[in-house]
Amino acid sequence: MGKFRFDVKAALISVIVLFLLVFNVFPMCYLIFRSFFVDNGFTLDAVKRIYTYPLNWNALRNTLVTAGLSMVFGVMIAFPLAWLVGRTDMYGRRFFRTLFVMTYMVPPYVGAMAWLRLLNPRVGTLNVLIADIFGLSEHPFNIYTIGGLVWVLTTFYYPYAFITISRAMEKMDPSLEEASKISGASPLKTVMTVTFPIMLPSIVAAGLLVFVSAASCYGIPSIIGAPGQIDTVTTRIIDYVYVGSAEGLTDATALAVSLMVIANLVLYVSNFVCGRKQYITVSGKSTRPNIVELGRWRLPVTILVSIFALIVVVIPFATVAMTSFTKNLGKPLSSANFTTRYWNILFTRKAILDTAKNSLISASVAATAGTVISCVMAWLLTRTKARGRQIPDFLITLGSGTPSVVIALALITTMSGRFGINIYNTLAIMIVAYIVKYLLMGMRTVVSAMSQIHPSLEEAALISGAEWQRSFKDVTLPLIAPSVVAGWFLIFMPSFYELTMSTLLYSTDTKTIGYELFTYQTYHSQQTASAIATGILIMVVAVNWLLNKLTKGEFSI
Repeated sequence: MGKFRFDVKAALISVIVLFLLVFNVFPMCYLIFRSFFVDNGFTLDAVKRIYTYPLNWNALRNTLVTAGLSMVFGVMIAFPLAWLVGRTDMYGRRFFRTLFVMTYMVPPYVGAMAWLRLLNPRVGTLNVLIADIFGLSEHPFNIYTIGGLVWVLTTFYYPYAFITISRAMEKMDPSLEEASKISGASPLKTVMTVTFPIMLPSIVAAGLLVFVSAASCYGIPSIIGAPGQIDTVTTRIIDYVYVGSAEGLTDATALAVSLMVIANLVLYVSNFVCGRKQYITVSGKSTRPNIVELGRWRLPVTILVSIFALIVVVIPFATVAMTSFTKNLGKPLSSANFTTRYWNILFTRKAILDTAKNSLISASVAATAGTVISCVMAWLLTRTKARGRQIPDFLITLGSGTPSVVIALALITTMSGRFGINIYNTLAIMIVAYIVKYLLMGMRTVVSAMSQIHPSLEEAALISGAEWQRSFKDVTLPLIAPSVVAGWFLIFMPSFYELTMSTLLYSTDTKTIGYELFTYQTYHSQQTASAIATGILIMVVAVNWLLNKLTKGEFSI
C-alpha cells in the first residue's frame, strides 16, 4: 500500500467550497426549487399569482427603469471623473478621489434621508431656497418620483463605476495615447478615440455593477419610493415576507428568483462576455499613464468638479448632520432651534447601543473570517496550480453578484432547522450572509496585492529551508499587510451598516444599527436617525484616516 499523503491545498479548497455549498449554493438552489415545487408537486401557481397582480409588474418595470437609468447616468458621471482625477493635473486630485469614493462606504439610505430633507415637495430645504431665489409659486423638485429615485440611486452608486474605471485606467499602457498625442490629436480627441474604446469593456462591467446594485437596493426605494407609491421588486419581496403566511413566503420566493435570474444574467455578461473582450493594454514594464496637462482649463474644470462634489457629497452629508441638531424640523437650524438632545439619545439609549454592539460583533467576525478566506484564496490563485482552485473563486463571485434580499430569503428558508442547521434568529445567520455577500470585496484586494509580489522572494525562503507556511507568514504576509488591512475594512464597513439582509434576518435580540436607523427614520424620530447616520459618517472618516495610517498612505477608502 502507498503511503497516504495529506494535500493541504486540496483540503483548503474543500473547506472553502463546502462552506459556500452549504451557505450559498444550496440555499439558492432550494429557493428556486421552493418557488416551483409546493406540497411536493411542480406548480407555476406562485409565478402566475405574482405576475397576474399589476402591482408586481409595476414593481418589476420600476426596478428595471430606475436601475437602468442609474447605470447610464452613473457611468456618464464616473468616466469623466475617473479620467480627471486619475489622468489629468486637475487641482486637488487626491482629495477629490477620496471624496467621491466616500459615498461608496456610506449607507445608501443615509443619502435617501438627506435628499428627503433637501427635495421634499413641500418643505425641502433646497426646494424652498430655489423657490425664494427665483420667486417661484411652486417648488421645482419632487423627490417622491421616479426621477427623484433615480437621482438618489445614481448619486450613491456611481462610485461603484468610478472605482472600477479608475483601477482599469491605472493599468493602461500609455503608449497608444502618446502616439495619438504625437500625431497632433487634442487631449479630448485622444480620450474619445483612444482611451474610451480601450476602456469600453471596463466601462460596460462598471455599468452592469451599478445596475445590479441599484436593482437589489432596498433602503433607498423604501424611504423615497414608499411615500410616492413607487414599488420595486425588493420592497415587494419585503412586503410579502411581512405578510407572515406560507403563501406570502412562497410569493416572496418567486419574486426573489426573478430578481436572482436578472442579476445572474447581468453577472454572466459582465464576467464572461466582457471578460473575453479585453482590450485594455497592460505593458510589461513598470509604467504609469501620462498625466494630461489641462492648461487654461485646469481652474475651470476644478471649479466644475468642486460644484459637483458640493452638490452630491457635501450638501447631503451636511444636511444629515444639521438635522441631528434641529429641534423643530419645520424651521431652519438656528441658536433657538439647536439641541444636542438626539446625540444624548444616541449615546444613552440602551436599544441603540445594543444594536451598535450587534453590528460591531457581526461585522468584525465577518470581516475577520472573510480576510482569512481571502488570504487563502489569494495564495491558491496566485501561488499554486492546485486543481479546482477556480471553483471557490467562481462561487464567491456568484455570491457577491446575488442580490442581498435573495441571500437573506434563501438563508431563512434553509437555515431554520429543516435541514439540520438552525441559526435562524441568531447573529450567526447575519455573519454568514455578510460573508457570502461581501467576501469578494476583500478577496479581490488581497489577490491583486499578492499577484504583484514576485514568487522569487518566497522561493528564496524555501531554498533557505523554510516551510511554505513560514515563508507565507514571514515573507508574503508582511508585504501584503496593507492590502489585508484594506480588505478587512472593505468587508467590515458594509457589514456594519447593512440594511437589506438585516431587515429580513433580525430578531428581537439581534437588531443591527442599520435596521435601527431605518426604523427611527421611518417610524420614530428623523433627528435621532440623523444622529445615528452622522455617527456612521464620522466612523467612515475615522476609518479612512486609520487606514491611511496603517497602510502608510497606500490604501484609503
